[in-house]
Amino acid sequence: MARPATERKTRKPAAQASKALGATREELLAWYREMLLIRRFEERAGQLYGMGLIGGFCHLYIGQEAIAVGIQAVRRPGDQVITGYRDHGHMLVCGMDPREVMAELTGRAGGSSRGKGGSMHMFSTEADFYGGHGIVGAQVSLGTGLALANSYRGDGNVAFAFFGDGAANQGQVYESFNMAELWSLPVVYVIENNQYAMGTSIERSSSETHLYRRGASFRIPGEEVDGMDVVAVRDAAARAAEHARSGQGPYILEMKTYRYRGHSMSDPAKYRTREEVEEVRRNRDPIDHVQEILTEKGWADEAALKALDADVRAIVADAAEFARISPEPDPSQLFTDIYVEAGR
Repeated sequence: MARPATERKTRKPAAQASKALGATREELLAWYREMLLIRRFEERAGQLYGMGLIGGFCHLYIGQEAIAVGIQAVRRPGDQVITGYRDHGHMLVCGMDPREVMAELTGRAGGSSRGKGGSMHMFSTEADFYGGHGIVGAQVSLGTGLALANSYRGDGNVAFAFFGDGAANQGQVYESFNMAELWSLPVVYVIENNQYAMGTSIERSSSETHLYRRGASFRIPGEEVDGMDVVAVRDAAARAAEHARSGQGPYILEMKTYRYRGHSMSDPAKYRTREEVEEVRRNRDPIDHVQEILTEKGWADEAALKALDADVRAIVADAAEFARISPEPDPSQLFTDIYVEAGR
């Protein structure tokens, strides 16, 4: 007897073994550098926040680097990215200038949003990055709208909408799922499941903890991915993007990942043990994983990797200095960039 359509279209999670998958030396080195840039950038952002140079909320991406980098590896020009407030890493891999990102974090005029968006609300149409959104789950509906525009224009572009395990329980997510499947929209929903949302474990907050299944009632296929493995992310993203780009509609990727820091800089993260965090750092760190592959294959030695790290640290130091010397926005800018005049 034939299986129901929802069962046929939903992929079961499979073990990932990136060392046996195809990735060239150049790809791995590029991904290693991008993940390292995110890690060093976020470490410096945490320092600046502690010094009082970054105000408001600040959510760091440390530990989740492989997801943004792996997805970026399959993006084509014109494909859009939209995410929530844990967004700095996404900005960097989309090609935004680290100087402008750091200046925006510190509320300076040289920032990508002229110092008026801050950590959670950066934006760059030039990089096809559509935010940075402070409302939990709001970006899912907006990302679905981007996909609707792609479908309307017939341009072959795919929208990648990122959200977390906490946002996965928001009602607007399911409204978006329904519309996306109904109209076969080219959107990939990427759930960055870091296990704790704002501070409550997924087992305590969700009756269905396999989030890739959340689209089953809408007949949206999904799969679970090791989000700490950049090659596994790249391969799953390629499958999802091809599905969406070929007119088959939306796809859900649940990235099993882990954030090393608290939900935000004000979160001491006492809901988990230090031993738990250290165990993940020792055994599942996405950057260490790629480093092991590079050294095992003889594609990079310790000296080369140290030189790459020094180069990345120099970029981050330059970004921090640019932010320090960049002026604050003039008060006259308070009422600019609020409305757009549309032609008749």
